[in-house]
Amino acid sequence: MRLVPMLLAAAIAAVTVPAASATDAAAAAAPATAETRMSDASLAVAARLRETALASSLAWDITESLTTEIGPRLAGSEADARAVEWAKAKFAELGFDRVWTEPVTFPKWIRRSESAEVLGANAQPLALTALGGSPGGTVEAEVVRFADLAALEAAPVGSLAGKIAFVDYRMERARDGSGYGPGSRVRSRGPSAAIRAGAIGFVMRSAGTDSHRNPHTGITRFDEGLAPVPSAALAVPDADQLARLLARGPVRLRLALDCGWDGEYTSQNVIGEMTGARLPDEVVLIGAHLDSWDLGTGAIDDAAGIGITLSAAVHIAALERRPARSIRVVAFANEEQGLHGGNAYAAAHGADAARHQLVAESDFGAGRIYGFSTSAPAHAKAAEARIAEALAPLGIEHMPGEGGPGPDVIAIAAKGATWAWLGQDGTDYFDLHHTPDDTLDKIDPAALAQNAAAYAVFAYLAADAEGNFGSAPVAVP
Repeated sequence: MRLVPMLLAAAIAAVTVPAASATDAAAAAAPATAETRMSDASLAVAARLRETALASSLAWDITESLTTEIGPRLAGSEADARAVEWAKAKFAELGFDRVWTEPVTFPKWIRRSESAEVLGANAQPLALTALGGSPGGTVEAEVVRFADLAALEAAPVGSLAGKIAFVDYRMERARDGSGYGPGSRVRSRGPSAAIRAGAIGFVMRSAGTDSHRNPHTGITRFDEGLAPVPSAALAVPDADQLARLLARGPVRLRLALDCGWDGEYTSQNVIGEMTGARLPDEVVLIGAHLDSWDLGTGAIDDAAGIGITLSAAVHIAALERRPARSIRVVAFANEEQGLHGGNAYAAAHGADAARHQLVAESDFGAGRIYGFSTSAPAHAKAAEARIAEALAPLGIEHMPGEGGPGPDVIAIAAKGATWAWLGQDGTDYFDLHHTPDDTLDKIDPAALAQNAAAYAVFAYLAADAEGNFGSAPVAVP
């Protein structure tokens, strides 16, 4: 999964920045926090660490293992349970000092089958996939096309009675993934808008940038009080085909989905820690999500992130001198269907937000990292800049003010943990995202190693810094 970094940063700011008050004035008058520093010795170690990680295949080996041995990892499935066991064993095999799990409970959604076909004189099948959270059912009705979500939301109540709504919004390609915001909103809000207008079914052009017959799934929601209807995403060429048919006249569509919610399931966040040398109770948290959608093998989303972050911690632990703080790696449960693992982690550890030196998640595939920033306050900006210096040989630019927290660390960031952003090139990410084409062969091993090197350098320097990056508990409304 991927959420737009700038929107996430704005959301965090909205939660964590209180209105000005007398308390603020008192804080302003208080002595300034000592500047966080990065020693030349730490930077020298980071340079060696960078080259070691670049030359290593460990990130690839971990990613290959997860995608090959487990495959698709739909939250709540039998493969979800096997993935948890795989992660526990992999952490132990890689020499993590502590390995444990924490429960994550969520509603279980299952997919069995799906199909769609145009009826009548132009009869033909269409390639599509049910949206996560959709109910099952078979509907047969005339299709009404809308150019975008706004047009559907403007449809009068009752105007789609007995019909299927089709939103034909084309997602834009962007390096930072910013086109995903509008595309994913069609998926999350479109079905409810269709129901309010009276529709008995919903289909959309996939939130993707490819031109293959690979539909993109993803979670949807239904507003409270609405009776859910079968909802699906068409592969991009099939959305084009449906639009051309509609330009010729009325189209009748048969949509058949066998899927739906099936009780509750408890999975696990799997957590491993490499113990710090001097401040072991303070941690730099890096992680990725263990689950995936069920269409592909979840290579870019997000086995790559698992490989990147686990290998980074292993490279750090292999140093002759470990950093002051511990490196904690979290393999989050069920990110795809609602950030359940990240929310559970924050619920369990939010009171200890100040112990989290920095938090970061790799959840945007395996494209090369091009930018770095943090949400650190003024007293840590010089240290942030020195981390950026160490990342620069990897082709990474210091981009203060850009980016945001990864999806699963949003909740702990909202409780006061300072986040870091290592921005990956996502130009091609949404060609594969949530499709059957999300498989290992799409990952460039050299780009994956660059990611692992960046995470190793960043995490090591953050963990060895003299001073903090501003994490402090805040009250969350």
